[in-house]
Amino acid sequence: MEDNESYGLGKVGSTKRFEAPLIEYMPPKPRHYKPSIALIGCGGISEQHLIAYTKAGWNISVLCDVNREKAEGAKHRFNLSSRIEENWENLINDDEIDVVDLAVHPRVRDRMFEPFINRKKHILSQKPFVTDIARGEEIVAKARDAGIKLAVNQNGRWSPHYSYIRGLIDEGALGDIQAIRHSISWDHTWTKGTPFEDIHFLILYDFGIHWFDLLACFLKGRKVNSIYAKASFAAGQDVKPPFLSSVIFDYEGGQASIDFNALTRYGQEDRTLVIGNRGTVESVGLDLLSQKVTFSCESGQATPELKGSWFPDGFVGSMGELLCGIEENREPSNNAADNLLSLRFCFAALKSAKTGRPVDPYESGLSIVK
Repeated sequence: MEDNESYGLGKVGSTKRFEAPLIEYMPPKPRHYKPSIALIGCGGISEQHLIAYTKAGWNISVLCDVNREKAEGAKHRFNLSSRIEENWENLINDDEIDVVDLAVHPRVRDRMFEPFINRKKHILSQKPFVTDIARGEEIVAKARDAGIKLAVNQNGRWSPHYSYIRGLIDEGALGDIQAIRHSISWDHTWTKGTPFEDIHFLILYDFGIHWFDLLACFLKGRKVNSIYAKASFAAGQDVKPPFLSSVIFDYEGGQASIDFNALTRYGQEDRTLVIGNRGTVESVGLDLLSQKVTFSCESGQATPELKGSWFPDGFVGSMGELLCGIEENREPSNNAADNLLSLRFCFAALKSAKTGRPVDPYESGLSIVK
């Protein structure tokens, strides 16, 4: 192309193909540790917990739910020998239980932490961990003092595409991160007529917590100066919560954004773009389960052949990382203390969406905004 023909056009990097970097992206599993696990809460999402845990070969010794039929149904579907309990308090003094998986809603879960911490039970908490940062800090301190491992089920970290992206960032393959773009367009209308419809910031909070957590991972060590969010109602929607939400992060050396459209009836797409000064990685697909990753750098472009999917591998990763932390006597990477930063991002976005102004995610007093 003549010089005058390329005037006004940006430079295009090499499209030469090369072999993708080897990144350890598969969900972690303990080598020898085989604990007795109690699953408390046998609602809809617990199905993914059980698919993951049985796939990994872990011992689910107890299934607990106030609705005994739900626990019995899970036991039957997965052909388990688990004991059935209706009252979680019956498990507090059970010395045979090593790990409790608290797969219940935050209000119910909040009163469970201290009893299990006091009895030295390791805990995997469903996300979002807490609804108030100060309360989260209190629970984290008690777990630390008791010497138990407390982790949060941020399963998106171990979806194959996000796990691979995290690995690239951690190994420095992208260099300094200049921009991050999450764009999620899907149909969330299945929540109509369910208790989820009563959560005003359903998209930013209940669904969006995954992407706030991923940004906390991607921006590790970088200070976020402010977060600005907007939640709106889409034309023609007949579900109570605003189904359009956008968030902008201003951080040292760059910007990040999240764009949610939960009323996409056709042409759904889930896209992530992370741009650094040494490389760019993009992951795109129809939804969060089917993703293709492309890594671009000076050498050209590479597409890793990734195995697995978010469901169930992400759930294997969350529990597996906790079990590895116990086995290796270290803090799991999904520990609750670090997860408070993800919640700060989320709660700051909620406050911004309500007040219409940017919010400092490190300010005191942050909690869920209804």
